[in-house]
Amino acid sequence: MRARFDAAPAFGDRAMPVPSRHDHYPRADALRTAAIRATANDLAAAWRIGDTAPAGLLTALAAASDAEPDQAIARLRPWLADPRWLGVRLAEALALLAADPFARPPLRIVGGGGGPGGLILAECGAIRLSLQLLPFEAMATPTTALFVPGRAAIRVLAAGGARLTLHHVALSAAEEVGAFTAAAASPCRSDPPYPLVAGDMLDLDTARTSFTIAGATGDVLLLELAVQPPSPLPMRTYELVSGRLTHLSASRRDTSFRAMALALLRAMDRRDAAPLFVEATLADDFAARWSAMRDFVALDPEPARPWLADMATSDPHPEVRRAAAATLALFMPKVSDPCPA
Repeated sequence: MRARFDAAPAFGDRAMPVPSRHDHYPRADALRTAAIRATANDLAAAWRIGDTAPAGLLTALAAASDAEPDQAIARLRPWLADPRWLGVRLAEALALLAADPFARPPLRIVGGGGGPGGLILAECGAIRLSLQLLPFEAMATPTTALFVPGRAAIRVLAAGGARLTLHHVALSAAEEVGAFTAAAASPCRSDPPYPLVAGDMLDLDTARTSFTIAGATGDVLLLELAVQPPSPLPMRTYELVSGRLTHLSASRRDTSFRAMALALLRAMDRRDAAPLFVEATLADDFAARWSAMRDFVALDPEPARPWLADMATSDPHPEVRRAAAATLALFMPKVSDPCPA
């Protein structure tokens, strides 16, 4: 007897997906899935009511959102000094999971997948409060340090037997407000490492001081309050061994999102999006201007050429002008060697 294998049921011209044996989410159990959604929504509503109350977390962030970064940190420091509120919130999220392992607590997860990750606990304007988890098994020896315009206060909740190293770069007031150039960037210098201790508090001017963590034998857990208002100063990456600057990128969040969108349009060969690239080359942030022009040239060189030529002569930042001029030179026809007589 020949075995019979029926074709998979189809809808239109596409075969119906075959469920994975690893996918155990109870989609067919309408009552259970409705209960999962309802309990998560109820918890989210309860947190929202608490956070927006007069003494709530979001209310506190909103009240500090117009303050200078140092003042905002000072006003919000009690949320770091006494993190019992966080323990209550995590316990409520875990109770949701204990009731049903397929529950989805209303928490904004970032990163993870075996690497560094965490939760965004609250955000308002330039202020963000987050819980950061650094798994010790994924903690490679750091080779770079990142400097981001703004201020941060960090409470160590779990030290994991790790050692912390502070890194510093000198930065003038003029550089901070827009005169920064890679050529004149000061080198990075590092302090000796010291043991991380649970309960410690770090207060950082993150434009001038960064840190790395290494040597952990357990997970490291940090509660970070960061204030990062829009700044013309780019984010800067330094190589730790040499202390030299290796990379620049725009520090504004909206600019970073726009750069990712333009990179995606370039990868999709969307030449019809040229006006968006042109608009981005006029941004206030010099790193964003050059990033957009670089992607524009890669997408469609000929339409980009007049804009590149204008950038080479009139961009307000000297290094952008030089980069544009060097790129423009690639368009110039090569002069053939004269034919020998």
